[in-house]
Amino acid sequence: MKAWHLLLSILLVTAASQSFAQKVALPHGMVFGIKSDTSNAIEADKLQSFMGEKKRITTSVKGTVEKVTEEKGGWFVIHASNGMPIYAHFRDFNVTLPKQIKGRVVIISGVAKREFTADDQQHFAGDAINYSTTSKMSKAINFEVKGLMVYK
Repeated sequence: MKAWHLLLSILLVTAASQSFAQKVALPHGMVFGIKSDTSNAIEADKLQSFMGEKKRITTSVKGTVEKVTEEKGGWFVIHASNGMPIYAHFRDFNVTLPKQIKGRVVIISGVAKREFTADDQQHFAGDAINYSTTSKMSKAINFEVKGLMVYK
């Protein structure tokens, strides 16, 4: 009889803990970091062409979160239709981004910058090779986020 009471209490505790472990709602307008400038936000698909030959720009971007790679520090990936995702992370490491933001449309503001390729690493290692860094830039874009707002 005591075994049945113990089993029943374990089942009740398990059921109660699962009902309390619900997903956190992310309403429209929820802000992480500082509030993003939504008036001049460009689509994530157009960021590559918007940057042109620039290596670094400050802007606001609107796009869909593909995945959250690390919650602490807010490391995530934004989908861009040109096949090159935008890798983003928060400037402030104290920001914690929930995994439930995956698939949501967000507006981020901060600094977009291009990544160097392995050929450029030879230049930084001290090799005496003269070449234009703009021709050796990869298409990958990193985004240092100051603020994120859930749009949809």
